[in-house]
Amino acid sequence: MPQNRRPRRPLLAGAFALTLAAGAAATAGAAADAATTAAAAPHPPYALRLDGAGECTFPMKKQIEDRPWALQRLLLDELWAQTKGKDKSGASVRVAVIDTGVDRANPQLSGAIDVGAGKDFVDPKGGDGTTDTVGHGTKVAGLIAARPQAGTGFVGLAPDATIIPIRQNDGQGKGNALSLSQAIDHAVAKGAQVINISQDTDVQLSADSELGKSVQKAVAADVVVVASAGNDGMSGQKRRTYPAAFPGVLAVGASDRNNERAAFSQPGDFIGVAAPGVDMVSTVPGFGQCIDNGTSFSAPYVAGVAALLRAEHRDWSAQQIVWQIQNTAERTVKGRDDYVGWGVVDPVRALSQDQQAPKAPVPDPGPPPAAAPQAAPLQLTETAQERQERYGTYALGTGAVLIAVIAGTATVIRDARGRRRRLQ
Repeated sequence: MPQNRRPRRPLLAGAFALTLAAGAAATAGAAADAATTAAAAPHPPYALRLDGAGECTFPMKKQIEDRPWALQRLLLDELWAQTKGKDKSGASVRVAVIDTGVDRANPQLSGAIDVGAGKDFVDPKGGDGTTDTVGHGTKVAGLIAARPQAGTGFVGLAPDATIIPIRQNDGQGKGNALSLSQAIDHAVAKGAQVINISQDTDVQLSADSELGKSVQKAVAADVVVVASAGNDGMSGQKRRTYPAAFPGVLAVGASDRNNERAAFSQPGDFIGVAAPGVDMVSTVPGFGQCIDNGTSFSAPYVAGVAALLRAEHRDWSAQQIVWQIQNTAERTVKGRDDYVGWGVVDPVRALSQDQQAPKAPVPDPGPPPAAAPQAAPLQLTETAQERQERYGTYALGTGAVLIAVIAGTATVIRDARGRRRRLQ
């Protein structure tokens, strides 16, 4: 039966977490051996698990009519004043979605996917990456490039961008670090300008691992690599997750409606920015939309902004795109912190405050420091002003006495003259 007609089991939301063996960060030969072993073993060492709490079925019979809260806070006309994902020559920015596949039956995505550039790393028979039995990748792609459609207020942030669908994972944990590195290499080879990775592992991978090398190649190829931070932040314990923590990757945490860190969002010193990740509406396989939660959906929100910036500023490097997103984020502190990075991404500011090429973000200067209090001077002798005031007081007092004496004398003389006249 066609996949877009049969009901699907409830979906788990959020970012993937890669459960890797201790040797996942070893050399290329060791990684290849582990992958071979995983294919034959009943419990492969590279098994994936899905994290999240949201549920929905697909295809949906009805669309979500209202505009999602994460889009209500944006002035879309201002956001799209210069571009919706195409550069000045009319070329569409290419965004690779490395995930569970991207369904092309949903009408909001059917015109957004470059099927010929897609690839399936899960199915042994191969494929074009447009099979999505989980629905996760279709939601991620929708947040980036879903086209407008009558009957729903949902639309992607870069509705003219092009999606390169890469199926590298599924609900049974067939994806692994090696296949993720291969997927990144494929995305670069197919001309991706932005790569979105909504999965993670807390296994400490080195830059010399196969995954680390592929990320380095993508960054060196001037690709904006955006990755979710993970959903294991309920305890508040700070730790690094990968590939988000690799150098050059823009790691994205999740924020809520109050621009605060979502409780599940993984904190750490690698967080670059945060973006809405609670009650996120996006496309599902077949038809319609559903609501889900997780840093998996914060990352594509940022990837959509990156796509708009790449379309508007072809001369900016990938690093400058990342700096622009960080510099224009809405900060809760004067610098960065380990919970929301440099702040919650502000798409409109990123696209409107772009008159100059961006530089690396720095903390806000803040108000100037208050002057130190100074003790009042202690005078042991009379000051010149005090002396003048004293002399003035003496003069006034003397003048008053003289006036009184004169007035009294005049009165006595007058009275004496009056008596003499009466006696005469």
